[in-house]
Amino acid sequence: MEWSKVIALDGVGPVCFVKSQRARRVSVSVRASAGIRVTVPWRVSFDAARRAAAERVGWMRKTLARIERARRANPDLVRAAAELDVAAARGRLAGRLAQLAAANGYAYRRLFIRRQNTLWGSCSTANNISLNLRLAALPSELADYVMLHELVHIRHRGHGPAFWAELAQTVPDARRLQARLRECGLAIL
Repeated sequence: MEWSKVIALDGVGPVCFVKSQRARRVSVSVRASAGIRVTVPWRVSFDAARRAAAERVGWMRKTLARIERARRANPDLVRAAAELDVAAARGRLAGRLAQLAAANGYAYRRLFIRRQNTLWGSCSTANNISLNLRLAALPSELADYVMLHELVHIRHRGHGPAFWAELAQTVPDARRLQARLRECGLAIL
């Protein structure tokens, strides 16, 4: 049985359809780094998934246009993100994370730098911090925001009111930075 297939959809071009044993429904994602991907539950045929995805072509086109606008508005960011490697990102991010943790009273266990397509960062229950290597391409205030966001998760695991209250104390303009980060994510994630 095939695991993946590229199918051309009218209005958006080639789309990667990928079978998944974990998927419960057909889902569509559009990313600057990966293009359009349709995740297909194992029991659903590629043809049925193509029909389901065809119903979302309007949304795909709108999202592709948003991504293209974000990429045109941030050409230096797009270029910098494309040139990064894990070693360069670690060199830029590791020291800064240690500084932010010490200055704000957080203690994390280990740092991992990864090439992720959907997340800027995460904090495990063991207090390990994972950061997307593309953070090293962002303006420093946005990279700092993500690192502080993950450090706050050391004390508050979810995104409940206590988490947002502590983040607001640590980063007073968190909501503004979050909006800028979303725009940058469209361009390079």
